[in-house]
Amino acid sequence: MITIAVIEDDPLILYPLAEALQEYGYAVLTATDGKSGLALVLARQPDVVILDILLPEMDGWEVCKTIRRTSVVPILMLSSLSEEVDRILGLELGADDYLTKPFSTRELIAHIKAMLRRIEFGAPKTRRNCLEFDRICIDLNRRVVIKDGHEIMLRHKAFELLALLAAHAGEVVSRADIFDKVWGTDWIGDTRTLEVHIRWLREQLEDDPSQPQFIQTTRGTGYRFVGGTPS
Repeated sequence: MITIAVIEDDPLILYPLAEALQEYGYAVLTATDGKSGLALVLARQPDVVILDILLPEMDGWEVCKTIRRTSVVPILMLSSLSEEVDRILGLELGADDYLTKPFSTRELIAHIKAMLRRIEFGAPKTRRNCLEFDRICIDLNRRVVIKDGHEIMLRHKAFELLALLAAHAGEVVSRADIFDKVWGTDWIGDTRTLEVHIRWLREQLEDDPSQPQFIQTTRGTGYRFVGGTPS
């Protein structure tokens, strides 16, 4: 059974939401403040985290950032903050999706199902189990990236994005193809999320993110991975 952790301090949202999720067949864990929510996620390791931003004790942004240090669990952030800068900040800190209050249960379930589909089916289909380059190895089975002998933990969509680019090493992959294959046609978030994930990947992989060698931009078209020919 899929387990979902809901971290929300408003009981008028938390309890109806938890009941609705249970009716859809999910197991639900709840917390009403940031610190206890963080402890809950780290201890119980749910399949999805629904995280409010304006929480007591520790805000959702800090909770998200802390979770991302040790986990790649999908995170859906909830907020009454509708400004674009807040959505982008959530993505930069590691959130996978963002939903603005008020929202319907049906809308929330659609976002959850979309995240779960991306986890299961999002990785590029290939006959190879690993894509090996001069300095980087991408293990498609373990979903692990190894650079210069050191493992790098990537979030689900960040890994899928890198794997897609690496599977077409040396070729330009268009933005449209990236959204189609990584986010899927049901993606309804801010399109700037691609730039956020590219920047996040560069911060993890590049020696100097300001002068990327592995993930290069083709202006007006898309991106390409340059790492040599896979072995």
